[in-house]
Amino acid sequence: MPTMQRVPFSALASVYDAIMADIDYHEWAEFIATYAQDAGLSPASALDLACGTGALTAELQAMGLEVVGLDGSAEMLAVARSRLPNTELVHADLRDFELNRRFDLMTCVFDSLNNLTEPGDLGRSLARMAAHLTPGGLLAFDVNTRIGVRDLWEGEVLEGLAPLDDGREVHYHWSHHYDAATELGTVQAFCRIEGEEFVELHTERGYDVADLEPLLRAAGFASWECCEYPDYAEPWPETPRIWVFARTASAETT
Repeated sequence: MPTMQRVPFSALASVYDAIMADIDYHEWAEFIATYAQDAGLSPASALDLACGTGALTAELQAMGLEVVGLDGSAEMLAVARSRLPNTELVHADLRDFELNRRFDLMTCVFDSLNNLTEPGDLGRSLARMAAHLTPGGLLAFDVNTRIGVRDLWEGEVLEGLAPLDDGREVHYHWSHHYDAATELGTVQAFCRIEGEEFVELHTERGYDVADLEPLLRAAGFASWECCEYPDYAEPWPETPRIWVFARTASAETT
């Protein structure tokens, strides 16, 4: 049977949670909440960008936040809706979304912004985020750095079997290739379920602190801090993934 190439985050949606079962979204939510608390913030509303199947969205809701999820993949959102039937979930592009409301907290996790491989597109997305935050609001996101995209996995392959809810198994074989000329990393995500096969190509660009700071400034953020997970330490030049906490100007300074 021929392997079908699919649009990124389309066919993968049905097996995504099974393959990513070891990702601790709860700890990520706690990491964000602790930073907000230490900054003296008590957010009531949140916008979870690139929410995917809604794993972090659910964790933020469990903390008592009023949460809206947004994603560019209709297939991923369909899974999220089955998990969170009473949650507002929006199908929109990170680069030009408009919800006509503001939020105290905004999240975008699991290197989702690395999928914006043009710095100009990342800048556009950050500007939309700033426009949707309340004065003094907090944006929390993580990105793979240039080194992180270059050296994604040891051996450049991720492979295994994962059980699905219906009793079947998905065999996945994901291979990574880095193009030094373009500074882009591409993951070929191959999956097989009982003889049916598909492959998706996911391309990322790494962003270092020096790449992000001018984009954050141009987007309208008043301050930001870059750190490592889980101890909020200052990133090293070799750090593969960084977290960014950025804030809009408070009402007193606008």
